[in-house]
Amino acid sequence: MRLWTLISLGFSLMSTAAALSPAQWRSQSVYQVLTDRFARTDGSTSATCNTGSQIYCGGTWQGIINKLDYIQDMGFTAIWISPVVANLVGNSADGEAYHGYWAQNINEVNSNFGASSDLVALSAALHAKGMYLMVDVVTNHMGYLGCQTCVNYGVFTPFNSESYYHPPCDIDYSNATSVQVCWEGDNTVSLPDLRTEDSDVLSTWESWIKSLVSTYNIDGLRVDSAQQVDQAFFPPFQSAAGVYIVGEVFNGDPTYVCPYQNYMSGVLNYPAYYWITQAFESTSGSISNLVNGINEMKSDCADTTLLGSFLENHDNPRFPSYTSDLSLAKNAIAFTILADGIPIIYEGQEQHYSGGGVPNNREAIWLSDYSTTAPLYTWIAQVNQIRNQAIFKDSSYVTYKAYPVYSDSSTIVMRKGYAGLQVIGVFTNLGANGASYTLNLPSSDTGFTASQAVTEVMSCTAYTTNSSGNLAVSMASGLARIFYPTAQLTGSGVCDVITRPTSSYHLEKLYDHKSMIYQQVFKHK
Repeated sequence: MRLWTLISLGFSLMSTAAALSPAQWRSQSVYQVLTDRFARTDGSTSATCNTGSQIYCGGTWQGIINKLDYIQDMGFTAIWISPVVANLVGNSADGEAYHGYWAQNINEVNSNFGASSDLVALSAALHAKGMYLMVDVVTNHMGYLGCQTCVNYGVFTPFNSESYYHPPCDIDYSNATSVQVCWEGDNTVSLPDLRTEDSDVLSTWESWIKSLVSTYNIDGLRVDSAQQVDQAFFPPFQSAAGVYIVGEVFNGDPTYVCPYQNYMSGVLNYPAYYWITQAFESTSGSISNLVNGINEMKSDCADTTLLGSFLENHDNPRFPSYTSDLSLAKNAIAFTILADGIPIIYEGQEQHYSGGGVPNNREAIWLSDYSTTAPLYTWIAQVNQIRNQAIFKDSSYVTYKAYPVYSDSSTIVMRKGYAGLQVIGVFTNLGANGASYTLNLPSSDTGFTASQAVTEVMSCTAYTTNSSGNLAVSMASGLARIFYPTAQLTGSGVCDVITRPTSSYHLEKLYDHKSMIYQQVFKHK
């Protein structure tokens, strides 16, 4: 039985769907697919894929189609796939272009992933399920095997002349001009940097993106290397695309990242990525940096609800490479999904994959046998489910800016949503071996009212506030607690069976935060 239903979201099952506006993307939950490593056409779950060798492993668009239920049953409403254009052919010290970021001909699709008809079929299959398609695009550079000074520009389509490119130079990331005009890559794989500030380059990209979106019925775009492109490029590019854009600005400084929202719909929330990782990667992580960072992002960014919220992706070490503690991973994932913005989960998070930096973080998902009983698969499904329910009950949930209502050295409590429909998340970095304790949250923090029935939706445990509206939260095993008004769950499929706490406690009594007086027994769905 599925953990969520499309009907609860009000989606129509159609063979096609209109492209979503940026505002409509706020309600989506995105699963990032590294196309070559997600699913093969033949459905194999044993096909060899040596992650370290960095060569094509055989994942295809048809393979994704065959596994859409696996994605949808976690509550995702959209997928983000790798760049689709034809990439350079050949092996190098950095491997093959299995990831899709070394374009050679933008007017053809990558035949390793399938034919154009397969990409059309993927888009149609998603839309038939009420889901949406986000495609990764690279406008900053092309790809070339070899040194910067020996590039044969004639191999590229359509940018087949040296005049389309900046002169070769190595990027100095402390210099804004250098970031935009110099080349990524090295003497093994050069990434010739396009003159995106030139009108002829811009007009080519405008025509191309308009055609791509139309041909494949694409609903949104992720733009690679956005900070390496001149900012004036993006408004006309997004206008030509006619869809939501989330750009990659690989930087942890809000004052650097947030201004990019002046030029495109949204950006990946790299500052929060660093703070969330730092907060939960160990039992001594910094909760205070996370609290301060969340408040700073709300101040610096034009609209935090249009950012891409993530914990892992193909460019950064996987979270479990820092810690194997499953409770810490659950807290970090739940925080990411329930934060402001559009949650993005990278393939393999649900299987607790633990690869470090590139290329080890690009494991083949089929080797997990697509387990739907894995602890993080069901955990992600439950968190997505309550987020989807909150959006269904109140569309303004996605525009309500989440904020911390309480924090200490090991705990952060977040509120998102208006009174009567709010989600209260209690997150801790104490880890699986953390002590049991009770945390009392006053009504002024949560917005809950006197004697109100609320449900802790991750364990489906019933709670009732006291006569002052205060909530005594039982913490154990370092697990996050997520509360939602019980009355708003009726008919949702969320926690059809709700249990009472196994130990009684007095809600009126204030307990010390660290007292070990209560052990919660969980009953997961």
